[in-house]
This record gives sequence, C-alpha cells and structure tokens, in this order.
Amino acid sequence: MALFLVESVFGAIDRAKFQETVTGLQKASEQRGVRLIEVQAAADFTRAFFILEGESRGDVTESCREANVPIALIKPVRLIGKDAREEGGQDVNYLVEWNIPDGITMEQYLERKKTNSVFYSEVPEVQFSRTYVCEDMTKCLCFYNAPDESAVKRARQAVKTPIDSITKLSAGV
Repeated sequence: MALFLVESVFGAIDRAKFQETVTGLQKASEQRGVRLIEVQAAADFTRAFFILEGESRGDVTESCREANVPIALIKPVRLIGKDAREEGGQDVNYLVEWNIPDGITMEQYLERKKTNSVFYSEVPEVQFSRTYVCEDMTKCLCFYNAPDESAVKRARQAVKTPIDSITKLSAGV
C-alpha cells in the first residue's frame, strides 16, 4: 500500500458541502479498497489536501472521480513526522508548501531535516507535526500548529527552509 496526496481546488463551497464531499470520498474509497487517511482544507474551503492509502494511483484517482473530488495534483508521498491518526496528529492549523529544488534526493532531504529540526526549539510556540514529501522530490507539505502565520515563518527561518506558500487551515474538517 502506498500513500497518495490529492490536492483539490474548489469553487465556492461551504463547510457543509465540503463535509458531504468528504463523506462521498470516504464511501467511494472504501469500495475500491482505498483508505482516506487525512483531510485538510483551507480556512475558506477553496483548496483541500487529501491523503489516501491504496494499492495504485488508479484506484485513488477513480475514488476521487466517483466522489466528484477535483484533482489538481495526485502524487505518491512519504510521511515524515506524526501520523494524523496519532494522538494530537490532527492538531494543525497551518500548511507550508515548499517546491523542492532540482537535484535534492530523498536521502539528502531526510538528512537535512534531521540536522535542522533541532532548531524548531528556537520558536517554542510553533509545533511541527508532519511533512508529506512527494516521492518524485518535487514538493513537500509541512503541517504546523502555531498562533499565527508570522510564527510559522519564524519557525521556517529557524530550520533554514523556504516557504512557497502558507495556507491557514480550517478547524475540524
């Protein structure tokens, strides 16, 4: 089984409609032997990030299509950090996206993360939770619990890692 990131871009959608979409994805996924592991949505529900576990990209894609989940991106990913299913794993409110520069291998990324993670202690009000790294080393999604966006930026500076975008996440999706 592999983990897949599905990024979706929605038009005008409210929390109730988004929840219906998630329920539909859950049902469609179960029918294909795919597990919906994590759902995170932008505070305004214009974008969503789904982590699904399945045998193939095709099964994940078909699950999304059956549930009318728009697919802007679908890629296999590797989890680094706390699994969303662990205690406190859902306690995140910011997502940082970073497009990884060409030439960085997974091994280099993991070594850099290990070396620099100790510097999160310089910004104690920010808790790093987890990162999903695309297996093709094109981008990663880093999840944090922080009081505000500026604190997330300070944490990223402390660990010497750039930011391509920051998204405030909706609570309780």
